[in-house]
Amino acid sequence: MKVTSLFFSLLTWVLLAAPTAFAEPAITGTWTADVKKDTLELFLRTSTEKPKTTQQLNMTVPLASFQGLSTADGGTAPFRLEREAGVFSFEGRFSDAKGAGHLRFTPKEEYVRAMAALGYSAIAPDKHYLLAVFDITPARVKELSALGFKDISLDELVQVGIFQVTPGYIQSLAQHGYTKLTLPKLIQSRIHGVTPERIRALAAEGYKALELEDLLAMSIHGVTPEFIREMREAGYAKLTPEELVKLRIHGIDAKFVRALSDGRETHKKE
Repeated sequence: MKVTSLFFSLLTWVLLAAPTAFAEPAITGTWTADVKKDTLELFLRTSTEKPKTTQQLNMTVPLASFQGLSTADGGTAPFRLEREAGVFSFEGRFSDAKGAGHLRFTPKEEYVRAMAALGYSAIAPDKHYLLAVFDITPARVKELSALGFKDISLDELVQVGIFQVTPGYIQSLAQHGYTKLTLPKLIQSRIHGVTPERIRALAAEGYKALELEDLLAMSIHGVTPEFIREMREAGYAKLTPEELVKLRIHGIDAKFVRALSDGRETHKKE
């Protein structure tokens, strides 16, 4: 009896200590695509049961990133896209530079372990899928942490991927004086097209070292270097960022100013 009890105790310990099988389910759906020179513009539609969600999104991927891809007319060979978070397997057909078919996303267990080590445990399948689509790797998380962005929520991490708030983007803004920005501000800046190129172009028109809020407002309302030059030529040379934004909001441009001026001249002659 003692030997039997010892045997079952040891067996129970072995079963409890053994690593559990990776149980995260694959995600299935459909895809359509357009071939654009060196890239494939994909529209993906997938669904998950737990939690029950349906997701529709676009992704643009270099053709060279796929394995087994042929975009020739009538091509039916399966192809795949492998990322650290998992593997996208595609089946379908191409014709006239357009394709359609079915897809399957299979998550990778090693990615789950790596992300858990960084504090992201129990990632839901739909979130895991998004992290794969936007290629959020453990290395990216570590790079963001090194820049001071620690304890990023999973939802924020997905937004970082969607809007391509890369370490390079963060560093490029810092080089232009925009340091210590919060992650939401960086995401907002990316959404509204605040880029180093725009910063330099506005500086060339005399708008240097702008406050981030002014820079965002100018980007949101379309205060471009071209607009600034046009207003200068129309006689408004020293407008503040706030004044420029107000002009754009109210639809006042150089054409409107000239028309108003011509109207006044005509009225004086009469």
